[in-house]
Amino acid sequence: MDPESAIHQACLLRFRPIMMTTMAALLGGLPMALGTGTGSELRRPLGVAIVGGLLISQVLTLYTTPVIYLAMDKLRRRLSRKKAATEAVPATLAPAGEPRL
Repeated sequence: MDPESAIHQACLLRFRPIMMTTMAALLGGLPMALGTGTGSELRRPLGVAIVGGLLISQVLTLYTTPVIYLAMDKLRRRLSRKKAATEAVPATLAPAGEPRL
C-alpha cells in the first residue's frame, strides 16, 4: 500500500477514537478552567494547562504525524534509490584505486 493510502486508511480508523478520548478529557477539564468561586484562583491555572495541552497535542497528533510519516518514507525511498544506483555501477567502470561503496 502506498503511504498516502495508508495514512488515509489510518485516519478513517483512528480519527473517531482519538477525538472521543481527547474531547472527554478536555470537557472534563473545562469546568476547572472556567470555574469561579472560592479557591478557583488556585485551580484555574491547572484547568487552563490541561485544556491548552490537550488542544496542542491534538493538533500535533492529527497534522504532524502524517507529515512526518510521509517525510520518512520519502527519505527511505531516496536512500534506497541512491543505494541501488551505487550497486549498479560495474567494477570495470569504477575509478582505479578507489573502493566501491
